[in-house]
Amino acid sequence: MQKKHLIAFTLATVFILLGFNMINNYFHEKKRSELASSDTPVVIESDNEIDNSVVEQPLGKQPKAIIDNVTTQIDQAQQIEADNLKQIDDAP
Repeated sequence: MQKKHLIAFTLATVFILLGFNMINNYFHEKKRSELASSDTPVVIESDNEIDNSVVEQPLGKQPKAIIDNVTTQIDQAQQIEADNLKQIDDAP
């Protein structure tokens, strides 16, 4: 492949990606503005349930409550993992 073909191909690819990024950003911002202007509350669905004790904390204490909650979840997961390893080791 000649250098001029490679340069033209590279520039075309850059412009295509730039155009895609601009279009994608436009639709993303449009969606965000529609959500912000709507009167209905936005419900974020996730696999993790939000702990009510974190939400009830004042804003200044929420980061510590979140860290405590995550630490508790990690400890529980490590305990379950240790129990599972013990069961595997005890298996004949």
